[in-house]
Amino acid sequence: QVQLIESGGGLVQAGGSLRLSCAASGRTLNNYAMAWFRQAPGKEREFVTAINRDGGRTNYADIVKGRFTVSRDNAKNTVSLQMNSLKPEDTAVYYCAAVFAPYSSTIYSSRGWYNYWGQGTQVTVSS
Repeated sequence: QVQLIESGGGLVQAGGSLRLSCAASGRTLNNYAMAWFRQAPGKEREFVTAINRDGGRTNYADIVKGRFTVSRDNAKNTVSLQMNSLKPEDTAVYYCAAVFAPYSSTIYSSRGWYNYWGQGTQVTVSS
């Protein structure tokens, strides 16, 4: 079992920045691909970004590309999401997710792959 806990959410003005963190326990993250998803009120949970086991490969949703950066520190069992140039439409609950990845290079961008989820952290961007 992998337990994931997100932190770092909050209220920020448009154009500002936030850094989310996801701390894992129960397993080391070396063998897990990770991702961030988000869910706004009344909307489906959507993909934000994914990162492979060693952090060498990443993928981003077009709507955050160039503004968000995902990274991981397997030694600290953490994954981070740096969010810059935030917009009101980025307002959502952000979730960290993990899936066991047999191959180091694989990135999983679909929600259905992930079987471990955090409880989410609220990000609110005011205009």
